[in-house]
Amino acid sequence: MDMIIGIDLGTTNSEVAVIRDGRPVVLEEDGDPILPSVVGLDPQGRLLVGKAARNQSMLAPERTVRSIKRKMGEEVTVTLGDKMFTPQEISAIILRTLKQRAETALGHPVKKAVITVPAFFTEGQREATRAAGELAGLEVVRIINEPTAAVLTYDPHPAEMERLLVYDLGGGTFDVSIAQVEQGVVEILASHGDTHLGGDDFDQRLLDFVCDRFQTKHGIDLRESAVARSRLLRAVEDAKKALSFEAVTTIAEEFIAEKNGVPLNMNLEVNRYEYEELIEPLLAKTLLCLDKAMSDAKLQADEIHKVLLVGGATRTPMVHQLLSERLGRPVHAEIEPDLAVAMGAAVQGGLIAGVDVGPVLVDITPHTLGIEALGELDGYMSRHCFSAIIERNTPLPASRTEIYTTAVDGQEGALIRVFQGEDEDTRYNTLVGEFTIEGLADLPAGNQILVRLDLDLSGILKVTASERATGLARHVTIDNATERFRQRQRTDAIDRLEEVFGTAENPIEIGNGESSSTPADALDDQSAERLSPTLRQAIESATTLILKAEKIVAGANPEDAADLLAMLVDLRTAIDNRSEKAIRTISDEVTDLVFYLEDQ
Repeated sequence: MDMIIGIDLGTTNSEVAVIRDGRPVVLEEDGDPILPSVVGLDPQGRLLVGKAARNQSMLAPERTVRSIKRKMGEEVTVTLGDKMFTPQEISAIILRTLKQRAETALGHPVKKAVITVPAFFTEGQREATRAAGELAGLEVVRIINEPTAAVLTYDPHPAEMERLLVYDLGGGTFDVSIAQVEQGVVEILASHGDTHLGGDDFDQRLLDFVCDRFQTKHGIDLRESAVARSRLLRAVEDAKKALSFEAVTTIAEEFIAEKNGVPLNMNLEVNRYEYEELIEPLLAKTLLCLDKAMSDAKLQADEIHKVLLVGGATRTPMVHQLLSERLGRPVHAEIEPDLAVAMGAAVQGGLIAGVDVGPVLVDITPHTLGIEALGELDGYMSRHCFSAIIERNTPLPASRTEIYTTAVDGQEGALIRVFQGEDEDTRYNTLVGEFTIEGLADLPAGNQILVRLDLDLSGILKVTASERATGLARHVTIDNATERFRQRQRTDAIDRLEEVFGTAENPIEIGNGESSSTPADALDDQSAERLSPTLRQAIESATTLILKAEKIVAGANPEDAADLLAMLVDLRTAIDNRSEKAIRTISDEVTDLVFYLEDQ
């Protein structure tokens, strides 16, 4: 099978890993395995991804997008310079950059990936992640939970059964999962978490602390200036990291503001005690999630064998202290907390590809799924009763059915509203999607309707409703915001991404900010002597093919156009990487599709 890469698409940082010689390895660029999850446009409209975008964010926050993971699954857009993008599109830019990193390191195209998400991500957020992967030119073969991925990096074959607690505190999300490992099988017993709690919130607490001090002294609120706020945000991030190892640090920024024509500097000393006092309420919330997961797994602290730390925010000494006190166990961070998730995703990719690298995985659903029904709620009849079908912590894949009945005689249709959550009242749960089964038989009240939920290994949900008396059925995939995005806007999204990724006027700037060439000027930056004759011929032929294909795209149907555009992006990447084998392989695929479209 094709190699399947593993990707940790993080709020703050992202990584890509592969299996080499039976072991997961995180791929580096310029010696750095981490790609900051930041996207920007420079003053000339060139795309910046990673360090270059993060560096720019201090001076031009209006041309920079960060922490986009927190908006995944929302039907919103973000501004990047004078352009508007969806969260899926911004995430796709990050994913494509990681894809290019892998292709450069491996020397051949990459088409398939396992992508991780927080265990507590909703169906909409998972589907948005899958859509982002497809926009990046990847076949997303599996979506797995981040804590689950982390477990896969540790010894999958202990001498005796072990229960592991994974405490995953990243830049923007928090999860705690309890796994049982025995004879090469990893079973997730319970998960709980918060998709809006992480290192970003620690940064915000410290930022507010610093700004309040400055305002008290100078009467100026630095949060009101986008540039000053962005500079300080970077400074407090560095201070937070320093306080993981040092007792005291200084936040110093020159000319951060001006008052009566006089420039003002920031110079503030912060000690670890002050910082821990700021974040203690946030860490207390993580312990509540931990207690909930322990309760769901029906375990006591002394039944946990090992505590694993995942995510950069777990370097905070107070995290180690609180967990040791609560669980009475030492914590483990032998595997780099920032890299463990990507490595686990690579392990899962290797397993799918048939490589013997680790355990069999039994994952769970983190939320209860069910439908809205008429029933008793708080002593009254209500149409907002939540009827659970797939319970939280059910192993995946899962299929469950329940029988419901019509409420009135001759009822012609039934609205099936699917929710996820734990409350008995659907108004306090999350609506996943809805549809109507119409044309029911003319029968008295009590006509039976069978509702079936199928949840796959990626956590993607399909729903079927059927009338038992006649066999009338309606089969749907949940029509959530991201599904509508995929159906109506995918081609437009690819066009926008194609524009920022590979035109001659808009070269890509990735990682350390070094520009790469595009097909239109692919041979201008290197003399003929520096290219082999066969490579030069392959690039020239591919460039001609791209021009031809771009003319055909306009007349193709949306699905074929999307496929062709994705191939062209891959072909441009192969040209940039000077990979003759990849150029010829992708060119053959493009030629076949162009021939097919010309014949229509």
